[in-house]
Amino acid sequence: MAVTIKELFAEQFFMDDVIASVKRISISFGIAVLIALPLGIAMGTFPAVEAFFNPIVSPMRYLPAPSFIPLLLALLGTGDNQKVALLVIGVVWFLISLLMEDAKRVPKELVEASRTLGAGKIKAITSVIIPSASPYFIDTMRQLLAVSWTYLVIAEIVASTDGIGAVMMRARRVVGMDTIMACILMIGVLGFCSDCLIRGLRWLLFPYLRNSK
Repeated sequence: MAVTIKELFAEQFFMDDVIASVKRISISFGIAVLIALPLGIAMGTFPAVEAFFNPIVSPMRYLPAPSFIPLLLALLGTGDNQKVALLVIGVVWFLISLLMEDAKRVPKELVEASRTLGAGKIKAITSVIIPSASPYFIDTMRQLLAVSWTYLVIAEIVASTDGIGAVMMRARRVVGMDTIMACILMIGVLGFCSDCLIRGLRWLLFPYLRNSK
């Protein structure tokens, strides 16, 4: 396995495929967070917002992301936009729901105390809810980033010329089991590294939680 990985990097420009996959994961997860974080906080803070969006968000969690592939191909073609969109769809609905629950974990007494001291709704969000719930937000993002990695191969096997998934599909045609296993191992390593990165960010941002998970 180690020999196969070495050959991939040395002879087959595998680094370019790894970079392409990491780029897709980074962009798609960044977009998902930009959508889910403000919406999840709003849904967890304002019952009216939750009542409006929850009937949309909850059912979407049950739709398998791969079922959107034909639609995305028709709308976006076979380029990176289609792959990024699929990766976003794979995690964004779960991310919204979990971030909403994280926002609800902030003790209501803290919010009410800030309102008593004259803070408006927006001020209460920025000064109480976000600081208090941020460790939960980070943990949720770490969990969903792992899910995003599991969708990578699905996103890259459809009309893709680069990426780890594309390498696996090319290897399948010649029954290159050693290459396929090496690619699976590489995805696991990259996923583990991204998990460590977020754990490190949590460790730096919240020193008072360093003895917890």
